[in-house]
Amino acid sequence: MNRAAQQPLRNKPSFRQSVRNSLTMAYRGLLKIKRTPEQLFDVTLQPIIFTLMFTYIFGGAISGDVQSYLPVIIPGILVQTVITTSVVTGVQLREDMDKGVFDRFKSLPIARIAPLAGALTADTVRYTIATVLTFTMGYIMGYRPDGGLGSVVMAALLVIVCSWAISWIFAFFGVIARTASSVQGISMIVLFPLTFLSNAFVPVETMPDWLQWFVKINPISHLVTAVRELTNHGTAGSDLTISLIGATVIVAIFAPITVRAYMRRT
Repeated sequence: MNRAAQQPLRNKPSFRQSVRNSLTMAYRGLLKIKRTPEQLFDVTLQPIIFTLMFTYIFGGAISGDVQSYLPVIIPGILVQTVITTSVVTGVQLREDMDKGVFDRFKSLPIARIAPLAGALTADTVRYTIATVLTFTMGYIMGYRPDGGLGSVVMAALLVIVCSWAISWIFAFFGVIARTASSVQGISMIVLFPLTFLSNAFVPVETMPDWLQWFVKINPISHLVTAVRELTNHGTAGSDLTISLIGATVIVAIFAPITVRAYMRRT
C-alpha cells in the first residue's frame, strides 16, 4: 500500500491560516453591512438621538446649562452607546446559526474558529462608527475636549477595546441561547442596570447612599471616568488601568468558554 495513503490527514489548521480565515470572515461581515446598511441604524441614530435628548433634558438641571454638561455627558453617552452596540454581536451570531450559515462553513476547508472570530472582528467597525459619531455630535453642540486630539483618540481606542472584550459575553449568549430574541432580552437585562446605574449621566454624589456603593464599583463607572480624564484633562489615572484589567479578565474568561461552546454547537 502506498505510504502516503497510510498517513492521516491533517485537519488542524495552522495559526497563520486561522488568522487569515478569520480576516476573510471579518470581510464577509463588512460586506453584510454594505449590502444591508440598515444594520447600522443603531450605531448611527442612537448616538445622535441620545446625545441630543440627554443633553437638553438633563443639562440645565444637573450642570446649570448645556455647555457645562457636555464634558460630563459626552463620555457617558460614548460608553453607553458603544457598549450597547456590542449586544448585536450575539444577536447576529445566533441568527447566522439559526439560518444554517455556520453549518455551511463546516464543509469549507477553513479554521472552525474563523466564523466566530471574524464576526467579532467585523463588529469593531460598528464600535468605531458609534465612537466617531458621538464625538462629532458633541463637537457640533460645542464640546471642546481640553485633553487634545491625542487623548481623544486614546479614549476612543479604550472604549472600542473594552466593547470588543464585552462582546465576548454576548457572543457566549448567542451560542448557548435558543433564539436571537432571547439573546437580546438577556443581554439588555444585564446591560441596562450596568449602564444606567453608573456615573455616565449624573454625579454619584446626588444618588442615595445605598446606591452609591454599587455605582462606585460598577465597571462602567470606571470606564466612563477613564474616558472623562483622558478627554477633559488629558490624564490617565487608575480607572484606565482598572478598565484594561477588567477587559483582559473578561476575554480570559469568556473567550475560552465561548469557543468551547461554539465548537460543540458546530
